[in-house]
Amino acid sequence: MKVSDYIVEFLIKKGVSDIFGYPGGMVAHLIDSLDKYKDQIDVHTNYHEQASAFAANGYAQVTGKVGVAYSSSGPGATNLITGICNAYFDSIPTLFLTGQVNTYEAKKNLPIRQKGFQETEIIPIVKSITKYCAYIEDEADIRYELEKAFYIAQEGRKGPVLLDIPMNIQRMDVDPDSLRSFQPDSSNSSSIDISIISEAIKNARRPVLLIGAGTKTKPIRQLVNQLVGKWRIPVVSSMLAVDVVPTGEEMNFGFLGAYGSRTANFIVAKSDLVLAVGSRLDVRQVGGKRENFAPDSQLIRVDIDGGELSHCVNEREKHVCADAQEVLKKLLDENINLDDQIEEWRGVCKTIREKLYRIDDKAPNNVIREIGKAVPEEYTVTTDVGQNQVWVAQSFEVKKNQNVLFSGGLGSMGYSLPAAIGAYYGSRKPVISFNGDGGLQMNIQELQFLARERLPIAIVILNNHALGMIRHFQEMYFDANYSQTVDGKGYESPDFEKIAQAYDLKYQALDASKVFELDSLNVTEPIIIEVLFDKNTYVFPKLEFGKPNQDQEPLLDRELYEHLMRL
Repeated sequence: MKVSDYIVEFLIKKGVSDIFGYPGGMVAHLIDSLDKYKDQIDVHTNYHEQASAFAANGYAQVTGKVGVAYSSSGPGATNLITGICNAYFDSIPTLFLTGQVNTYEAKKNLPIRQKGFQETEIIPIVKSITKYCAYIEDEADIRYELEKAFYIAQEGRKGPVLLDIPMNIQRMDVDPDSLRSFQPDSSNSSSIDISIISEAIKNARRPVLLIGAGTKTKPIRQLVNQLVGKWRIPVVSSMLAVDVVPTGEEMNFGFLGAYGSRTANFIVAKSDLVLAVGSRLDVRQVGGKRENFAPDSQLIRVDIDGGELSHCVNEREKHVCADAQEVLKKLLDENINLDDQIEEWRGVCKTIREKLYRIDDKAPNNVIREIGKAVPEEYTVTTDVGQNQVWVAQSFEVKKNQNVLFSGGLGSMGYSLPAAIGAYYGSRKPVISFNGDGGLQMNIQELQFLARERLPIAIVILNNHALGMIRHFQEMYFDANYSQTVDGKGYESPDFEKIAQAYDLKYQALDASKVFELDSLNVTEPIIIEVLFDKNTYVFPKLEFGKPNQDQEPLLDRELYEHLMRL
């Protein structure tokens, strides 16, 4: 059996239904093999390898399966790097297959920069942003390396893996029955002790459950909602986890952090116990001065990655290094009833929410909220990076089991559109892709993908004719010198109606003042929906570096602030 055929059969047996990539000479054999099996696996040709990588991310995020993308050597492989990095920081299980020059063309130990055309040693480049990467020099290793990579991508804290496969290895013949296999080490199983959590919960009077991106997988998400329902415990999230608990859940008080909900930040500041599950508690969540975070609270952190637990928030915190799924199962089995114990605290949390109800709402927030109401629950939502991302996190009303996808740790502009393509193939349901006028242009070529395949994806452009987030920084810290961020100062956005015409896509201009007339957003074909705003748009609330999370800009009336802190 040809190695490239073996690779495709392996992916099919692993349940991979879709693969994304871009043709090139060094993957010609893989492309040919994929076509042989086109009745069993769908191959999607993007128009840039970065888009292929982001599409694999979106597919994995929606399905829970391993997302797969391929590229040729050299520039093809290096174009994958941003998407690989995104998968690494956001713990997305992905497999990247890169073609490489023939082994006899490789420079190996020669003191030259390059021997073969488009030869680029991708392994040392991606080593720091993958869980595992390997160069396959012997065709007899193909089964072992595929099984090892696939296992590592999904084991523990999930993430990306990469296999670099020379062209002559792809065309070799192998006997599948004689290939060596990979056997994972299963000797590290140990019992999980949750006694510090159960004891702390039983003694707490103002507990809060803080959930992060580690709770986004379907099994863990279900357990989180069961726990919130059983305990009726106030819950806040990181930005990436805003879709884990529906917006309408009574005990959901929003996402916390620099751009988060004032309500969530006040609740955490006033708590006596924070149980953080699957959240790395980075600077955007806890603030620049980590000691200011929940200063009077016991912090217990549950994380599968012991490395993250080494970055402490304070000296008092306690850790449970374990799979969140197993910890939540054990907590649900515990005989813990918080009905009377925290009833007063629930009232305090609701009072804070009422006092701060939509206090920072601006036109973009209202637009997002109304669009959210019109979006059916089976639709996936993707966002780009910048103001549009924060407005969605703040104001989109997430429905039960709805996925909202972000580029979190990496924060890469250009993510939303290709991730929407991957999310569509993962769910076969329509997708709403939110974008800024800047971020859309990063992977604008993928509009041709939508035109070619006629996918039911709505591209919502929140257009303020500016790189709004940076423009705001310039206003705050650089005397409003809007260099390279607004029209006429080194930045411009195109006429998106003409762009839609060029790509043969339907176009609709949505007046921000009439967004309330939306009833249902029924997406059956690709469409660009443009909402125009003034360039003077802002993301509020916003935390000034070094201040406590609950004291965000614009500052609350001091009397109200003190009242909330006394509750």
